[in-house]
Amino acid sequence: MTPVPANSNGLLARLPEADRERLGEALRRLVANGAILGTEPGQSELFQWAQLNREWTEEMAALLDLKLFWDHELRLVQAVPQSGAFMLRLKLDATLVLLTLWYEFDTAVRDRGETPPVRITVAQLNDSLRTKFEPLRKSLPSPTRLVEILRLAQRKSLLHFSPAEQPADALIEILPTLKRVIPFQDLADWSRHAERHLAAALGRDDGDTEEEDAP
Repeated sequence: MTPVPANSNGLLARLPEADRERLGEALRRLVANGAILGTEPGQSELFQWAQLNREWTEEMAALLDLKLFWDHELRLVQAVPQSGAFMLRLKLDATLVLLTLWYEFDTAVRDRGETPPVRITVAQLNDSLRTKFEPLRKSLPSPTRLVEILRLAQRKSLLHFSPAEQPADALIEILPTLKRVIPFQDLADWSRHAERHLAAALGRDDGDTEEEDAP
């Protein structure tokens, strides 16, 4: 995205140059990463600016069909696409991983009263994947592929992934942003979608099923 020129005479001319630069930075991060995380190094000041200039940030995001959700307690603002322009096309294995992460987050917060982010290890994630999608075991990701999926989810501000010396001990911190990207109403809604994926995938000969998902 090309930065707004400092000498712009357009609609943004009434914004000081520093604010125009911040607005461009905020929009680029929201489009590329899906959120501004104020608790992350290098994003704290940008989150503060966006919060102080919420009207500008929301209006510009709306031009891109992005709806902003503000979480002041967790110091984040998330952009959720309202059209297909910024949707990802995910292969089946990535879809199953995100579904499982949603389930783990939901049950941790709702049933055990945990406070986000919800922390699980790669070993726990793999156990949960196998339990929930055992009929699709041939489509579950390899260890290398799982890391690729988790790093993609981290780039999209859905989680934090911390590798470990033993891959199974690597830590995943699931952020509440995931529940807006996959907006199930409740566990019953999750179950219906999971069963649909199972039924559709079992009717195929490969694991290249694709699903639309948010960025």
